[in-house]
Amino acid sequence: MESSIQVGVNGPTVWVRVEGKGSFLNSGNLKEFAREMLDRGYREFVMDLADCAMMDSTFMGTMASVALRLKELGRGHLHVIHCGNRSRELLSGLGLDQIFDIHGDGSGAPQCKTLERASDGSREDRKQQQAQTMLEAHEALCQAAPENFFRFKDVLDYLKQDLHHETPSK
Repeated sequence: MESSIQVGVNGPTVWVRVEGKGSFLNSGNLKEFAREMLDRGYREFVMDLADCAMMDSTFMGTMASVALRLKELGRGHLHVIHCGNRSRELLSGLGLDQIFDIHGDGSGAPQCKTLERASDGSREDRKQQQAQTMLEAHEALCQAAPENFFRFKDVLDYLKQDLHHETPSK
């Protein structure tokens, strides 16, 4: 299944529509886009999961880091709309319903443009960026709900090791 993230801005609100899978493969793009929008002063984010088939922990952690950043800034919200039962179970299972507003329905997202896949940099750079995004995402999950630390302790240890002691691949 082809996955894409479409983004758009409608007035003061940033819309992000996930089609297919929200995973570590597209979390880096989401992180960069959200950082750019936050820097420009946007504080309302809507994640539309109507066409989202599944999400991994890196993707959910990236969503968490946006919500935590908004909380840190003292204003703004991350709203999750068209959230099906499976996605809701995943998000609330990680305690993320405490930091997002989750809605089963939602107003229609405006026309959005596809978020381009960044393909600059070597394979090694991309691998490094991906590991960094994964680490930050899992740290955000632990920050959002402390009990997640025990769920992701091994993942965190592995990613930290992977980032700090690059071993040549066999």
